[in-house]
Amino acid sequence: MYNQTMRYHIVLLLLSLIVTACGRRTPDPNILIDQAVAATVAAMPRPTSVSVPIPTLFPSPTPFDLNGLFCEYQFCIGHPVDMAFYDVSAATSNQGTPSNYQTGLMAAYSGGLVLQLMWQFSPGTSDPSFLLDLIIEDGSDTTVGTQEVKLIRNMNVVYIPITTTATPVLPFGGAAAWTCGDRVFAWKVYAADEASPPGLFESALARFNCNR
Repeated sequence: MYNQTMRYHIVLLLLSLIVTACGRRTPDPNILIDQAVAATVAAMPRPTSVSVPIPTLFPSPTPFDLNGLFCEYQFCIGHPVDMAFYDVSAATSNQGTPSNYQTGLMAAYSGGLVLQLMWQFSPGTSDPSFLLDLIIEDGSDTTVGTQEVKLIRNMNVVYIPITTTATPVLPFGGAAAWTCGDRVFAWKVYAADEASPPGLFESALARFNCNR
């Protein structure tokens, strides 16, 4: 019943996004990202209010099963098995245009995570930082510390921890971007604890591959 209720809410939100996007020929990536966050966060359950305040405990890392594998648009990436990506571009575009090889925006949610994934066609680009800046949402996401820059399987990868006010139940997160072939990819997660995001990204990227 819980999953059915969440699916019902997300369907209503996506329908609302389709209506509000009417008249826009080419969706603005910033608007699509804002809508993706709003849709996924709104579909998540809110904590029940109580009359007596309870102590706030520092959350411990949550184990996630990353056996899920998303494969479309000539790339694959790992994700928790209980989550499924939906196409934000198709849901919010005036024409219902889905993501494609050259550009795309996906989102997924569960009771304890929100994921976003986007990509752009950018041949010859070695620095993916521009897409990292795009997926980090102004006004709600705050970067923490400095970027980690790595070369992983011949891919230039940047990662940075973030905090977010997008949802009070998932205040921590991480964002990353990397190049693969003629495309740049960006990934973001909201989580309940600050220890989970780096491991989630490493696990997701470990199963990533693309047609170069």
